[in-house]
Parts: sequence; C-alpha cells; structure tokens
Amino acid sequence: MASRFVRRVRTTSGAVAVQIITRIPGEADSIEHVGSAHTDAELAVLMALARDRVAPGQGELDLGALAAVPARMDDIADWTAAKVEAADAATGVGRPVKVAAGGRTVRTSATVLWRVLTDAYTRLGFDVVDDEAFRAMVLARLIEPTSKADTVRVLASVGAPPVALRTLFRSLQRVNERGYRDQIARACLAYSLKATGPATFVMYDVTTLHFENDDEDTLRRVGMSKEHRVDPQVQVGLLVDQAGVPLEMHLFEGNKAETTTLIPVLHAFQTRHGIDDIVVVADAGMLSAGNLNALEDAGLSFIVGSRLTKAPYDLDDHFHAHGNHFTDGQILESTRVMGSGAGARERRIVYQWSFKRNKRDDRNINLMIAKAERIAAGQMPLRKTRFLKVSGARKELDQATIDRARQLAGIKGYVTNIPPKIMPGSAIIGAYHDLWKVEQSFRMTKSDLKARPVFHHRRDAIEAHLTVVFAALAIARHLQAAGEMSIKKIITTLREVRSSTVSINGETITFEAELEEDVQALLDRLESSH
Repeated sequence: MASRFVRRVRTTSGAVAVQIITRIPGEADSIEHVGSAHTDAELAVLMALARDRVAPGQGELDLGALAAVPARMDDIADWTAAKVEAADAATGVGRPVKVAAGGRTVRTSATVLWRVLTDAYTRLGFDVVDDEAFRAMVLARLIEPTSKADTVRVLASVGAPPVALRTLFRSLQRVNERGYRDQIARACLAYSLKATGPATFVMYDVTTLHFENDDEDTLRRVGMSKEHRVDPQVQVGLLVDQAGVPLEMHLFEGNKAETTTLIPVLHAFQTRHGIDDIVVVADAGMLSAGNLNALEDAGLSFIVGSRLTKAPYDLDDHFHAHGNHFTDGQILESTRVMGSGAGARERRIVYQWSFKRNKRDDRNINLMIAKAERIAAGQMPLRKTRFLKVSGARKELDQATIDRARQLAGIKGYVTNIPPKIMPGSAIIGAYHDLWKVEQSFRMTKSDLKARPVFHHRRDAIEAHLTVVFAALAIARHLQAAGEMSIKKIITTLREVRSSTVSINGETITFEAELEEDVQALLDRLESSH
C-alpha cells in the first residue's frame, strides 16, 4: 500500500527543498519537488502547500496546526512566530512580523514547460500563423494529447493562458481557410535547410488513421490495414527530411493504394517550394515501374527498397561462382529492366549481405518451418503459411521455397537511378537506412501525439486536425534533437517543475521552482541548440 509524506532537504545552494515522497513497497520512491525556500516565510508556505497536496481538501492553511512543525531555515520550532526582518522606519531596528492566518495557495503553474514549448514554436517560425488558439492546440497536444474539447483542461493544468472552447473550434475552422498547413510547411522547410543544409534527401512513407465508427463515406473507407483493422480509415502520406522533421503531410482515401500516393505528395512539395534537386527515399511498398518513371520524368532521383523476388536472377553470376557464400557487408550490383513496352527502363540494383540480417532471417525461417511442420502433422489447424504446400488432402513442406529463402537470407536490395560515379553503393545503402526516421515520426504521431483514432467526420475538420498534428510533430522532433531525450520524457520532466502562487498577509507571491540538476542540464541543452 502506498504511503506519502513530506521531506525537507538542504540543497547545495543552501536553500531548503520541500519534497513529497510516495513510497510503494517493492518499488523505488517517487519524489515530487514542491519548491525550494530561501527564507522562513517561503519555507512555511511550501510546507503548507506540500501538506495540502498530501492531504487534499484542506482549503485554507491551518497555521495553528502547523505550529509544532519546524518551518524555519535553522530548524527552530514554532513557525507562526517566525521573524521576518523588517526595518522600523522610526528606529531602524528590525522588528518581528507575524504571518497572519489565512494563507492559501492560489495556483501552481508549469511555467518552465510552457516557456520551453512556446520558445520552440517561435524558433521553428510557426508564429507566422497569427492565431493564439491554434498555438494553444498544438502545444496542448504535445503536453497531453486529447480531444479538442478537453484541451481547455490541459492548458489550465499547466497554467497556460486560458482559451475558451468556442475559440478553439473557431480556430479549427480558420486552419484550412487561411492556409495554416502551407505556412507551417514553409516554416518547416526553412528550419530544415538551416539545420541540415540543402534538402538533398527526403524520406516518404504512408500510414493509416482509423475512426471509432462503422460509417464509410468517400474519404473514410475500409482498406488495407497493416494492423488488420476493419474500421473506416484514411491514409496519410508523410514526407520528412534526414532528421525526421516533417515537410509535407497529405490525406488520402482509406482504400487508396500506397503506390499511388507518392507522386501527388512530391508534386505538392515541388510546387510549394520550387525544389527539384532532391533524392526521394522510400520503402519497397512504393516500388512500381510507373512510380519510378514518374519520379525520373519529374527530374527527381530516387532510392527505393527492392523486393527480393528477382534477386536470384540479378545475382546469378555470384551464386554460380560462389554459391551462398558472402562476406559481412559485401555489396553487389546488377541492372534490371523494369516495366514493359514504352515504359521499360533499365534500373541500377544494389544488394548488400549482412551477417546480422542473415542470422535474423534464418531465425524467422526456422520459426516458419516449425509452424508449417505442425500444420502438416495435424497439430495445428490448416492455415496459409509460407513454407507449406497443400495438394488435395496432402500437406507437406515446400522445400523449393525453403531453399530459395535460405539462399536469400541476409540480402537486402535497393533500386536507384543515381549513377555509380555520383553515388557508390555504400552511400545508396546509407541513405536508405535513414528511412527509419520517417517510421519513427509516424510512431510519434500515433503514440506521443495520439493522432488516432480520429473523432472528426468532415474532410475539412480532419485536415485541420492533421495540421495541428503536423505542427506538433515538428516541435517534438526539434525538442528531441536538442534535448537528447524522447519528447515524452521532456514533457514529463518539465511538467513536474512547478512554480507556486500563494496569497499570504494580503499579498500574492509567486515562488519559482528550484531546478534540480537534471532539469537544469536539459534546459542548458535546449538553450545551446538555439
């Protein structure tokens, strides 16, 4: 059973830190920092605030009940008799001033967190959007992703400037009318160019966002879901730079094929920014002869993951001379004609064999063989599996498929139109490996920013929602890179650093929080990135 108590500790600066300790048997103590005092009056207020948090509902501070609690910097009892040196105007002699009863906490605020978030918003140039309510929605999504209706509570929980719910909804209506997405996207590219240099490489991928209802329309459609969901969904195409900062985000119908989303997004990016000299990196899902021809015709270079079905033919000379023997990191190149008729073009194919990938592939092959063997032996229900061959009532292992999988274990292929003299195979592979950053951005969008499920119904509302998510993702990427920790950890760390505003002796006083070493180190890293 958890227990909570108040602790005072002396800090290295000589101040007295007031902390609330939560102790759960078998777990590490949880420490909540209330604040640090430099005077008797400050210590008294912090002690009262801490006790009120431990036993909520106290209301007005009961100073009489605290009389027996040491609340002076020198640990002398009787806090209500604490002396505050105040010069007497007539004599110039210090006289004791008693603190009147009735002191109470007015509010606490995560001012440090809000300052960090607003600074990041400005640093990325998003203040070009002159809309305080839009900024509030973006920053609130970083603090605690929730519904638009609940955003008011999130803002109040950190002491941010209040925004009425009706104001938030009116701001959502302005997002599309005033082209907020275009302004944010331009700011993101400007930030990217400043941070990483010319936009040489851009990464592209697609994900799905589902809806918590069964109603389909022309946009929200049941389609191919990587998570095997049957809810209506939309597809979102995301273009990011080499650091994972979003550059474009586009909405597509839920049943639209992934391969048909790439060209519209890149065309919009080129039209918006007038940039042609870029290399597009995408996974094998975007691999189609038509897509590659369209990219090339638009003057773009590309690096796309290659499916391995053609690898035995592309690497026939190697297999004939060396069998399945490769050295770790070995790179082999080939060419292949892709497409048919007038659309047929010769493409450069780069392959690499990795010992680590080979071990992983072999392990997966063994697991699939074991599953096929159990099905063939009648130990599992009949279901489609890769290495099982079914002929009538006969079930057996497909040895030819197993041998081909063993042959290709450890191999990864890439298709590109960049000549070897401009970019060698190792550079092609290195550029493709940065593709994980767009996948990470999608994970952040779904988990940290909780872009799904989507509760809006009209297309304009969904587009506005994605614009908020787009801006929040850019800020999260910036803060993660500068703070050298996850956005979730940054928010959690800074949200606990709270200033306290109290009313005592007829005056309202705000006490800033004492910054622990880890918090100060985080703030120093964020500041040094400016």
